[in-house]
Amino acid sequence: MQNVLGRLQAQVLRPRAKAMAYLLRPESTAAATTTKLAATSKEFRERQVRFNIKNDQTEGRPLYLDAQATTPMDPRVLDAMLPYLTNYYGNPHSRTHAYGWETEHAVEKAREQVARLIGADAKEIIFTSGATESNNIAVKGVARFYGTNKKHVITTQTEHKCVLDSCRALENEGYRVTYLPVEANGIINMEQLAEAMTPDTSIVSIMTVNNEIGVKQPIQEIGQLCRSRKVFFHTDAAQAVGKIPIDVNAMQIDLMSISGHKIYGPKGVGALYVRRRPRVRLEPIQSGGGQERGLRSGTVPAPLAVGLGTAAELSMQEMDYDKKWVDFLSKRLMDRITTALPHVIRNGDPERTYNGCLNLSFAYVEGESLLMALKDVALSSGSACTSASLEPSYVLRAIGTDEDLAHSSIRFGIGRFTTVQEVDYTADKCIKHVERLREMSPLWEMVQEGIDLKTIQWSQH
Repeated sequence: MQNVLGRLQAQVLRPRAKAMAYLLRPESTAAATTTKLAATSKEFRERQVRFNIKNDQTEGRPLYLDAQATTPMDPRVLDAMLPYLTNYYGNPHSRTHAYGWETEHAVEKAREQVARLIGADAKEIIFTSGATESNNIAVKGVARFYGTNKKHVITTQTEHKCVLDSCRALENEGYRVTYLPVEANGIINMEQLAEAMTPDTSIVSIMTVNNEIGVKQPIQEIGQLCRSRKVFFHTDAAQAVGKIPIDVNAMQIDLMSISGHKIYGPKGVGALYVRRRPRVRLEPIQSGGGQERGLRSGTVPAPLAVGLGTAAELSMQEMDYDKKWVDFLSKRLMDRITTALPHVIRNGDPERTYNGCLNLSFAYVEGESLLMALKDVALSSGSACTSASLEPSYVLRAIGTDEDLAHSSIRFGIGRFTTVQEVDYTADKCIKHVERLREMSPLWEMVQEGIDLKTIQWSQH
């Protein structure tokens, strides 16, 4: 009986002892907890103020840093165009009166201006509606003209979409197309190109400067190789003409595409260089009155051609100055961002590149979220032609970028009219929002704790 009473007494007294222990807890522990909570809440409030975007007000239009999509028209180009939009409105193909002669003279002058920029003869310049049409005429035109004997075309996986789609159209017609891979830096392997060439190859199409990552291909070496194998060489130079020196004879280029609105000229006009010696033959893809040496039928829009010619002349005069300015701003932007933020990756070769196109991946941040946060700066996450797609860039996938990094890429396009203040503002905003988005990311938290995300086996639901 005594044993039972003893157990009951122990059970009754135990909770009281526990309660007493709570009452007797040292005040120092409670104070430490209070201090810790206060520190945490203070840190939280500081972060809340720092990353608050509710009060971000955008007045006026956004800053423009998307020069690879298009460039603003140079005011001097508009001045040259205005007379041909008002008083000199004749058809340049009308040979029977002064109105036609006036505009024909202006168009021929523009042809000479474009030719001088690339070291060509004026008779080798064909006016088109833009680089997309030029690429279509070059790739399809040459392949079809020589298609009875040669049925093979070579291009790369990182070409502009209009070249890739032109090649797919040729595949549907029975042609064989080789899509060359590129190295991790975005540059092609010359040995792979040489191995891909066969006696059946009619044309090689490789762009000069990539529109997404800015890398420059070894155009002169490609030209020499193609000439030695008697294969025509076409290059899409829309992002290169007027920005880097190009000489079609020194580089042994047979066909080259040019765009007006990428060199501070008007939209809706471009040019195709077609070599005359050794002569390049091609089948026109458009039927009509046989204008432009019979290669591109249709009335040449004189005001646009004048605008392209003036833009080409200005680019030739100011190329050195533009290059120094763009290089300076690009380095400033890159240094400012990479100094403040870790885990920022530059996509493409850092040396063999056009610095006006800076493509950066911000690890552990969704690129679209960052673009939305940077609503007061006009940027893009890739090519303007495919910007409606939420798929990661095919160019970044081709250079072996991880899918999460491909999704977190932003392209900064710097041009002639970009200012130091715009670059600094963009860099500071970018730093602020990357830090804010990373604070919200559980992946960033895991990385901070030293966890290697590649070792984690993610389960699917």
